[in-house]
Amino acid sequence: MTASLVQRNGEAVTAEELTPLAFAGYAHFTAMQVRAGTVRGLDLHLERLRAASVELFGRAVPDERVRSYLRAALRAGPADLSLTATVYSSAGDLVVTGADVEPEVLVRTGAATSGPRGPLTLQPVEYERFLPSIKHVGEVAKTYALRQAIGQGFDDAAFLDRQGRLSEASIWNLAFWDGTAVVWPVAEMLAGTTMGIVRRQLVRLGVAQRDQEVTIADLPAMAGCAVMNSWTPGVTVHRIGSVSMPEAPSFLALLHRAYQADPPSAP
Repeated sequence: MTASLVQRNGEAVTAEELTPLAFAGYAHFTAMQVRAGTVRGLDLHLERLRAASVELFGRAVPDERVRSYLRAALRAGPADLSLTATVYSSAGDLVVTGADVEPEVLVRTGAATSGPRGPLTLQPVEYERFLPSIKHVGEVAKTYALRQAIGQGFDDAAFLDRQGRLSEASIWNLAFWDGTAVVWPVAEMLAGTTMGIVRRQLVRLGVAQRDQEVTIADLPAMAGCAVMNSWTPGVTVHRIGSVSMPEAPSFLALLHRAYQADPPSAP
């Protein structure tokens, strides 16, 4: 049993079927970590795929069918793995299809991961993603910004919009701590599934949180910063640009506790 496989609509895919996708760029996806055959925030992943499909293709694959494709991939692999579900149109790019053409679902699995240990340093970069609310493919700018940041001695890049507001990092959501509440930056960004899990569980735990515009000038007043994505609910950030951030281990522990409080479910 191997962690690495690719399936199209729940079936093994051939190289011939994959070839057109090597040149495709009009698609969206969601990524998740599977543990013991279960996923946290499965409802959020399905909601993401559904909303993005309607926006890009005018039609979504029914949730139960998507779940059947996920189950097919999980049956073929170990209990712990990484999984990415990509939705695309078989008609290809630069072809406008109507709602009568149902999108295809490509599921890829790989080895389980928990992300970097941290702490991380982030280089502020002026950048705003196109269609930021959709997790779409082909974002060369994010990888370029990451490579440039690493080349200049940072671990990753953090994005600033045209108003100077911090939004997100290359593949991460940002979260701040002011000493008493979790602060979520206000800007156009992708609302991550892990972010959604943490936010709803913080409500249940009775932890204060708020949305706030955060600029570089606001950072010295913060008591901690972390990044999160499908790999992990929190990795410490100890510097953004030239501004040092406190490690705030209790803040990091809180993010992980909130994530762990969300019950996992099987597709």
